[in-house]
Amino acid sequence: MGNTGSGALDTYLSRFTLDEQISINGLFDKLLKMEGGSSNGKKAITATMLKGYLQEALPDAITIQLFNAMRNLDPSEKGSPASLHICKEQLIIFLSYILRGNTHEKAMLVLSMITGSKEQHVKGGQILEFTETLISSVLHLLKHRDLLKGWCLDGTRDITEGVKLMAVHLTSELKLAGETVPMEKLLEAQCDLDTIDDFLYRVSIISTLLNLLIREGLSIPMAYDESVSILPQCKDVNWVQLRSILDLPSVMYLNSQLPAEVQHQWRLLFSTKLHGESFSRLSGRIIRKGPTVVVVKDQKKHIFGGFASHSWEFKPQFQGSNRCMLFSIYPILSVYTCTGYNDHFMYLNQGQKTMPNGLGMGGQHDYFGLWIDCDFGKGHSKAKPRCTTFNSPQLSAEEDFIIDTVEVWAVGEPPDESQIKTKSILDADPEAQALLEMVGKPQQSVGLREPEKEEEEDGK
Repeated sequence: MGNTGSGALDTYLSRFTLDEQISINGLFDKLLKMEGGSSNGKKAITATMLKGYLQEALPDAITIQLFNAMRNLDPSEKGSPASLHICKEQLIIFLSYILRGNTHEKAMLVLSMITGSKEQHVKGGQILEFTETLISSVLHLLKHRDLLKGWCLDGTRDITEGVKLMAVHLTSELKLAGETVPMEKLLEAQCDLDTIDDFLYRVSIISTLLNLLIREGLSIPMAYDESVSILPQCKDVNWVQLRSILDLPSVMYLNSQLPAEVQHQWRLLFSTKLHGESFSRLSGRIIRKGPTVVVVKDQKKHIFGGFASHSWEFKPQFQGSNRCMLFSIYPILSVYTCTGYNDHFMYLNQGQKTMPNGLGMGGQHDYFGLWIDCDFGKGHSKAKPRCTTFNSPQLSAEEDFIIDTVEVWAVGEPPDESQIKTKSILDADPEAQALLEMVGKPQQSVGLREPEKEEEEDGK
């Protein structure tokens, strides 16, 4: 890439492939061609040139923050003051930190983006504001570059509230002196470079968002795509008919919490707005469809749900694995993972007299963390003080709630139809099967089954 100046700069360049180095070289040349690039006769980039190159792909606020982070870098490593323009060396170091750097290097840039200078401390409230700007800028970029992957902003909840809730949730992960503190105290607390370094290490989605912002915003082709699943591909949705209870910030965050192998695709299986308020129709559309995300909105406007790690099946027993989780979307965004206390992850039953009939996750019979009754329209979320399976609080506005909307999304690839086994006559009456198990009567015909492979316990 020509004369880079020092051995240290060569080290930064070596993080990129030869093709990537060519792209970065070309990027600097393209920036120089923007209006105002030759007025001072120097090969340096101004804020106006950077804005001109982006052409509204990024909002001005984040563009200025990026520019400040670049100009505050010191290629000479001699403590030089911040420059007024960006040289090629500064651009290379900036890109190497964002796209290939460790959390400490990224933390230095985040600190510089927030302060606009070389100041070494910021308040927690400034980190919250930066996080909100970052999330909204990524969504702006995805829409501008037509990278929404089948999602429709007009077909989902307004993103403004979702952006704020996601930013608050992420910022709440900041720790002061290694300890979590209440948000009210955190907003006024002084945070240094080490605090931000630790924050980025534990909240990896911040780095993913920064990577996407730079790679797609500056149109830099990379050898591999680290943020391919920031938004999953959305399939099987007619956005003319559906207005989802999800918003894109919550989809981004929830998707980041799912197992990696199912993050690439979401498919709509059921919505009360499209398929009616029927438990039989709900269960009929979700059984044997692979892992799913169940989302509920109650009539008090709380939005919550759960991730089911396995296909739903009618069974008298609990099913699923420790990869299941419950979550809240509104009025707070949060995820609740398994505690190890029990294995009451998923439950689905219908038409039985002595067993609960409905769909449940976490807790125990008649005391679920999330329950949708077979008498469709009502459910409960019981947790006093917490659900034993997921350590979740009460998710609904009231313990017993009235359903406004239910959506179920299949995630990952659909199961192979040829591998789905036909239900055995042995499973035709799960209530009788459960009663036999409870009284200790052996099922003589079980030995006639084809042997099944034991499912590997996920997450181990």
